[in-house]
Amino acid sequence: MTTTDVGAGRTGRTFTPAELVAVRADFPLLGRTVRDGKRLIYLDSAATSQKPQVVLDTEVDFYEQRNAAVHRGAHALAEEATEAFEHARQQVAALVGTDVGEIVWTPGATMGINLVATGIQNATLGRGGPAAAERFRIGPGDEILVTEAEHHSNLVPWQELAARTGATLRWIPVGDDGRLDLAGLEGADGGRGDAALINERTKVVAFAHVSNVTGAVAPVARIAAAARAVGALTVLDACQSVPHRPVDLHALGVDFAVFSAHKTLGPTGVGALYGRRELLEALPPVTTGGSMVEVVTMEATTFAPPPLKFEAGTQMVAQAVGFGAAADYLRELGMEAVAAHEAELAAELLRIAEIPGVRVIGPASVGTLGEEAAPEAGLPDRVAAVSFVVDGVHAHDVGQVLDDAGIAVRVGHHCAQPLHRRFGIAATARASASVYTTLDEVKAFREALAGVRAFFGAE
Repeated sequence: MTTTDVGAGRTGRTFTPAELVAVRADFPLLGRTVRDGKRLIYLDSAATSQKPQVVLDTEVDFYEQRNAAVHRGAHALAEEATEAFEHARQQVAALVGTDVGEIVWTPGATMGINLVATGIQNATLGRGGPAAAERFRIGPGDEILVTEAEHHSNLVPWQELAARTGATLRWIPVGDDGRLDLAGLEGADGGRGDAALINERTKVVAFAHVSNVTGAVAPVARIAAAARAVGALTVLDACQSVPHRPVDLHALGVDFAVFSAHKTLGPTGVGALYGRRELLEALPPVTTGGSMVEVVTMEATTFAPPPLKFEAGTQMVAQAVGFGAAADYLRELGMEAVAAHEAELAAELLRIAEIPGVRVIGPASVGTLGEEAAPEAGLPDRVAAVSFVVDGVHAHDVGQVLDDAGIAVRVGHHCAQPLHRRFGIAATARASASVYTTLDEVKAFREALAGVRAFFGAE
């Protein structure tokens, strides 16, 4: 390991060139060419990450050696499949600092958020009994707080819950620098009065750990503490943080969190919902059927304890097992080293602002979080996902020119239309890195981007 000048403190150790070469060799897709033999430069990891060979091998091994339905059957394959399935839950829990019984498998992060929102609605309707209704009830006069930076997956479910229950939806604004404007979080005097964004009426606070557009890191512990002080639940979208930095959900103090495998070097079709154990026990189930029950009669049903209570039907077993392998792969690399490497990449990506006519949307530099951000003090304050606009050129045209050069970036509104509207733009291009990205690739991207305006005669 070496020391980097970007982000001192906890981010001080990163990969040597030889180590990075070894990491890249783990990802077979990165060796292919595109567009008439051009070397692929993959800068769309915020949309979905590439997969290391160990994840691919783990899934194949499951199907070849132990494929069977889990939590049912007494034969050898069923036992082995169930053991692999539950071991993966342990692996993922270890990655994010939770207890194994607090991890619920979901088809993805979006479904995890919807599970929580619908579970709250079910409790409000009286499902789950008086204790659940008292803990989760929401209705007219209550408030749900989100942020202006949310991915649609962490906005629309809360809009729907507000519409169905009569609650009011409010949001934390975003400043010109792309970071959350928290001036009104606890009110002018910190007294959580009516003017405070988090106040006695707040029932749910849902927000992203890292914006998928600006790359900015939210002060999770501060927001969670403010919510806890008024008895509000916190729901964290950790999709853009878990793959890129150390995440300890217990230390952050959130009540629920979601993240997806496919952004975390794992398979598609599986994600994880974290919930504090006592909340998972109280929250009514959302999807019902086989595997999530204890006793079923023609008149009534009792449900299994969490996490099985939320895992009705045949599960995505091979994908979960692959997710576990991805979690172990990242842990073996060391998440602080991953964060340090990506801090270097972020600083290099941000140099596109030096190109005439290119404007970055979000924080313009990489720093570190201060002691007030404990337990994340010393970690980078943004990730290596950089959205930008090019004067006189539509984002889709920018993406096409880069694609012709073999460089894959994301274009569009990135499922964050309100945030783009906040900045007065319809779409951006976004370059996003992962653990396997190199500085040479970022430099090649920057050189190609420098020629985009001339290509369209926009200079």
